[in-house]
Amino acid sequence: MSSGSGADNDHAKEAALYEQHLSKIGQVRAALGKLSGKSALYCSDGSVARYLIARNWDVKKATKMLMKTLKWRSEYKPDEIRWDDISDEAATGKIYRSDYFDKSGRSILVMRPSCQNTKKAKGQVRYLVYCMENAILNLPPGQDQMVWLIDFAGFGMSHLSLHVTKLTADVLQGHYPERLGVAILYNAPRVFESFWKMASPILEPKTRNKVKFVYPDNPETDKIMEDLFNMDELECAFGGRSQASFNINDFAARMREDDNKMPLFWSPENSALASEPYLMKNHGSQQCSSGLKTEETASDKIEETENVSEKSEESEESTSEEKEEAEVASEERGQTEILSEKRRETETGSVKDETETRSERKEETESNTDKLTTSKGEGITSSDKGASSSDP
Repeated sequence: MSSGSGADNDHAKEAALYEQHLSKIGQVRAALGKLSGKSALYCSDGSVARYLIARNWDVKKATKMLMKTLKWRSEYKPDEIRWDDISDEAATGKIYRSDYFDKSGRSILVMRPSCQNTKKAKGQVRYLVYCMENAILNLPPGQDQMVWLIDFAGFGMSHLSLHVTKLTADVLQGHYPERLGVAILYNAPRVFESFWKMASPILEPKTRNKVKFVYPDNPETDKIMEDLFNMDELECAFGGRSQASFNINDFAARMREDDNKMPLFWSPENSALASEPYLMKNHGSQQCSSGLKTEETASDKIEETENVSEKSEESEESTSEEKEEAEVASEERGQTEILSEKRRETETGSVKDETETRSERKEETESNTDKLTTSKGEGITSSDKGASSSDP
């Protein structure tokens, strides 16, 4: 077979797969029924496709997932959050959108866990949602994903919360599927490994596979950064050559400017939003129904967890804040226990050595004392003992 005919066959297969994908997009749209307002704008071909990809092109599961998002968006109103609503969360630069893009034109969210400045999980998640919406607003035509750059400088276990991580994963995976292109965990310390072991099962396999650990002065991971970013634009904190750093005033000005654009973005006149096409090249030629078994199983389990969480939320809404405080307190205790356990593990050897050394020293001292006592006893005669006993 010639290379030309092989290429033609590949092209034909890809075209057939694309038509199959479009058919499934139409099935989801039919299952959703007639939509209006922002829901109609949201459900473009490109948007529906992201939900299908997240559920391995299972129409029923994707429809259910998308309906949950439409309900969430109508209640949470993420596109209506404004800078003045979340400016306190942004003060330290713990999350911000950079003013440059990666080589693929993707928006970049820079995250610094050590700059965490608030306690309330709801406020932290709300700010993340604001940043996600802003990153999407600034995506160029033909691009629908973003990059997360997570800087671990100054990181400690106290800067992370398993509770907030779970809420973040729920929002990201449940309402922003296929929006994350890659997450760079830059110079993560060893202490993060125990947290990652606890947090990674929360993520679906597809999301976990997008996480890349990068370390400075490591040729293999340096190449990841060079392939993704223009090093002249990338901040020096991530191995780039730019000396620029976070400035709250500049960032606030950019966000207020984008706040003014948001209503226009979600206006019925914005035909580009409603007509966003499905571009198969953005997500690779994924099969319609032959997704990895492990991914399907994980998706099913997460979906079951979501259903349980939804029922729990409906019955316990009135006490959500109290529960959050209790969960945070419980988590802090759990994290303290983990750190204590690690300290115990690392200190056990040294404590044992010190104990053995002290025991040996004690035995030597006692042995020397016995010898000294014996030698003293041998030097005293019976007449001396008698004289000694008669002294007043």
